[in-house]
Amino acid sequence: MSSSSSSFKPNPLSLSVPDPALDRWLRDSGYLDILDSSASASASASTSSSPSATTTTAAASSTSTLINPTSAAAAVLAFARTLASVLALNPFARLSTTDLAAPTPSWSLAFLGPPGAASYSWPPTSTQARLRVQENVRRYARNYAALSILVFACCLYRMPMALLGMLAILIVWESVRYCRERWGLATRAPGVGQFLLHSAQIATAVLVYVCSLQFALVYAIGLSYAVMMLHASFRKLTPSSLPDPGNRNRRLQPK
Repeated sequence: MSSSSSSFKPNPLSLSVPDPALDRWLRDSGYLDILDSSASASASASTSSSPSATTTTAAASSTSTLINPTSAAAAVLAFARTLASVLALNPFARLSTTDLAAPTPSWSLAFLGPPGAASYSWPPTSTQARLRVQENVRRYARNYAALSILVFACCLYRMPMALLGMLAILIVWESVRYCRERWGLATRAPGVGQFLLHSAQIATAVLVYVCSLQFALVYAIGLSYAVMMLHASFRKLTPSSLPDPGNRNRRLQPK
């Protein structure tokens, strides 16, 4: 009986694609969910294989209850590396006006995920974390913007003085706009119009400082950014429902 190595003949139609080239093709073709799932599967396979070997070795020894310090240190180091890459990442690097003009994804099915589905997991590698954050920010940009407005409204509700300052600023600028349009100050008296604009700017700065509106802005921006990064990091990538019309590598759909 011939060996297994001689059972297979070289086939000119078979291709051997390196992993970096395949990852690049999947990224360019829009199959980011395949990259995400493959990275999660490889990470889970590596973590599931090492405990089995450790259990077999520990069963033969008397120190089966001890934790391997090397594997624990490696896990902590991988967690720290992934966390550092997420914190140092610019989530808006790939965001464009087209993403902001796209329809808002569904809150229940797309943003939060279908009920009962495993839609969230910790990214095992820093590369997967960067991929998730940048792609999820592009997909759910309108959802994150709506959440930011909601968080800012909640901060104003918790800080009545900031809410009053916000209303006063709106009244000041609306009065300036009404006066400029009512009496035509931009053409008839441009000096008076510039004086009103500078007065409104000074009044805005005073109201922001007196009513502590800057703290409400800082709290809203910080909390919105934290929620966005947590969701974008843990949310698994799903197949995009909007195909890329400029991509020619898609498979032809059967009629």
